[in-house]
Amino acid sequence: MLDREGFRPNVGIILLNQKNQVFWGKRIRTHSWQFPQGGIDRGETPEQAMFRELHEEVGLRPEHVCIVARTRDWLRYEVPDRFIRRDARGHYKGQKQIWFLLQLIGHDWDLNLRATNHPEFDAWRWNDYWVPLDAVVEFKRGVYELALIELARFLPHHEHRNRFLRNGARSRDHQEHHDGPPRGAMFGLMTGAGFELPPGASFEPDPNTAMEQHPVDAASAKAPSA
Repeated sequence: MLDREGFRPNVGIILLNQKNQVFWGKRIRTHSWQFPQGGIDRGETPEQAMFRELHEEVGLRPEHVCIVARTRDWLRYEVPDRFIRRDARGHYKGQKQIWFLLQLIGHDWDLNLRATNHPEFDAWRWNDYWVPLDAVVEFKRGVYELALIELARFLPHHEHRNRFLRNGARSRDHQEHHDGPPRGAMFGLMTGAGFELPPGASFEPDPNTAMEQHPVDAASAKAPSA
């Protein structure tokens, strides 16, 4: 379902824990991390699509979260041709998204990356709200930045300090307020043997994939709670 300009309606989800940390998922069989997101089906409202995607990708139900805020308007990003299927090129342009800020009122063990037979993520972790976006695929970074900035004023305790963004740089709009983000990797690091998860990450291997294809440093990953 595309609009007249070739954008597919979509929702994005920024999920907070009680420390104002946000959920990041590692896309299955890749080294890139992102927020949960997904398309809006015909006949769905953005809120209905958000709750469906929340369960499909993260395993949470409406009773596990409360909606804190959402973006006022659509945020758009274009997808480079090399990421578009050949049969969609020429009429599919990208995504237009409504972003939701959610507060987790359940527990970490309610998260389940294997809630469906088609998982999107194979690892997850909590991370600071303002964080370098280097591990997000490049064409999505602008939308992530816009969503995080717009929704920051709704953070509990008004912790709307913009200290993240690309390559550790500060947002121009908030540059005068705070120092840049902490140095150091938020995301998995490539190694010669495979990849290493950041501290605190939970890894849920794809049961259909041989583990030798995705070696994990056992000291860096912990077993999921659910």
